[in-house]
Order: sequence, then structure tokens, then C-alpha cells
Amino acid sequence: MNNKLIKTSLVAAVAAATFSIGQANAADYTFTFAHVLIEDTPNGQAALRFKEEVEENSDGRIQIDVLPAAQVGGDVEIIEQIQMGLVDIGIPPSATLGNFEERLQILDLPFLIPDYDTMVELLDGDVGREILDTLNDHNMYGVNFWGAGFRHMTNNDRPIETPEDLEAIRMRTMQAPIIISTYENFDANATAMAFTEVYNGLQQGVVSGQENPLANIYTMRFHEVQDYLSLTSHAYHAYAAVMNTDAWNSLPEDLQEVMREAFDNGRDASRQLTLEDEVEIMTSLEGQIEINEISAEAREAFVEASIPVHQEYEDVVTTELLHKVYDVVGIEY
Repeated sequence: MNNKLIKTSLVAAVAAATFSIGQANAADYTFTFAHVLIEDTPNGQAALRFKEEVEENSDGRIQIDVLPAAQVGGDVEIIEQIQMGLVDIGIPPSATLGNFEERLQILDLPFLIPDYDTMVELLDGDVGREILDTLNDHNMYGVNFWGAGFRHMTNNDRPIETPEDLEAIRMRTMQAPIIISTYENFDANATAMAFTEVYNGLQQGVVSGQENPLANIYTMRFHEVQDYLSLTSHAYHAYAAVMNTDAWNSLPEDLQEVMREAFDNGRDASRQLTLEDEVEIMTSLEGQIEINEISAEAREAFVEASIPVHQEYEDVVTTELLHKVYDVVGIEY
């Protein structure tokens, strides 16, 4: 299929998805905000709060049409549509953006970010801003980083307590080279698969394990088709809030400020809702899936086993940027 036909198909897809929302009347600017999450997730709720705040604080001059649950495609398709101006706003995972800008993969290096406070310091600080600015060359303006918590592993083979426990497990991953390399480094069999296909893949035995934050594991009901949940916290699942560059630049400064403030509040809401949600999820999962935490000693073993992945991608993410991240997270080099 040639590019013209692809673009025509995407236009039709977006038009079909937005038709039921209705046309803007008084709004000077109408932006589509597409994501793959269902609205009950913390980030799905944060997207709705973002919409409400923007529309209220712009006095109706901006209308945000939120398209959840992969209505116009998966994360890769949404990113492509943002680049082409067919979708205006998205919150794709940093790992998926790494397919478009290699330096974005840095946040998905395994066992890089040790805890929540360090995550905030990194993503909301100068280094986080530098990482987002790498998107400027790809017709996207990176606003900030939303979040869905640390990723954990589930599978049907055994509890994951040491790096060796991953051997030969068929793990579903995002379409992200660095995550595939991570599991291959742990001697697992990594299989890239779209998020919307994971439940069926697990149910049918195409894959036997997967990794996701608790909110995604629970809302997608992966626990129904998985025996073990291992709380590895091996990577922070960052969503980069991005906007088509032309759409962002079309706004006058006062409305850019309205949008920027709403993006920041959306970020904070996504993180706080995630923390609250995880407490409830852990209670709900008791008795439905076997849960284990890795020990401090095991985590050190995982960190040590992850070094080859960091070394493999050092040139990709650039040594300069990697060392800036290491300085924040406390890794010596």
C-alpha cells in the first residue's frame, strides 16, 4: 500500500472515531487525544481530567476529543498519526517512542531507576527535559512524562525470583528493541506483541508471560490467565505526553500555557491515581494469583545481570546522555 493510501486510510479511521463525539462549535482549536488504554485506568482518567481542565481554563476556545482504547490503532500507529497531523496528542510509552527516536529507549534500560522519588527527580528535571527534546526532529513536541508505575512480570511457568528463573520463558514484550534485548539477555524467549493482543496470546499459550505495571495487569485481566506475579519493579513505565509540533505551534502563548499547566496536572494525576490504584489492586489480586517479591540480594543480581544490556545500548542512547541519567539515579561509571 503506498503512502497516499495509508494516509487516506488513517484520515478515515480518525474521522470515524471522532464522528460520534460531535463537531466543535465555539472552539477555536479542536485537538484529538488518542491512547490505547481503557478509561478506567489511572492514565485514562488523567486524560479525561486533562480534557476538562483545558476546555474550562481556555473558556471553551480549545476542545479536546479523547479517543481511548486503541480506537485509531496501537501505540505505533498513534505515533505515526501524530507525526502526520492526523492525531494531535498522545501518551505512548517511552519504549515505543524508541522505535522513532533511539535515545528515548534510555528509560527502559532494566533496573535503571531504583525508586519512585528518583523517578520524579529524573523525569521532571533537566535530564528528563533533554530526553523529551530529542523528539523535536520527529515532528513531535514532548511536553512531559506521565506514568503508570513500575513494571512487573507475570507468567505461567514459575515465580521469578532470580535472573535464572526467566530462562526459556516465552515473554511477551512491547515492540521495543531494548526490552526484547533485556529478556534475551536473561535467556527468555522474547516475543513482541501489540498490547491489545496480549490476553488472547496468554490464554492460547502463544506466550507464557508478560510485563506491565499493576494497573495494566489488572484492568486487562491478565491475572485470569497467569499463575504467578513477581514484583520485580525492573523499569518505570513512563508515558511521554506528546503533541504534533504544528498543532502545538498553532496555539498562542496564553493557550500554550493553559495546555502546559493541564499537561502537568494530568501528569501528577496519573502518578497519584496509579499509587492509589496499586494499593487496591494488590488487595484485589490476593488469592487470584501467586505473588512474590524479589529480595534485596536478588535485585542486586538482576542489576548485575542487566549490565550487558546497558553496555549494548550505550552508543544508541549516547554515552553523554547515559552518564547524565546515571548521575541522577546514582549508578557509578
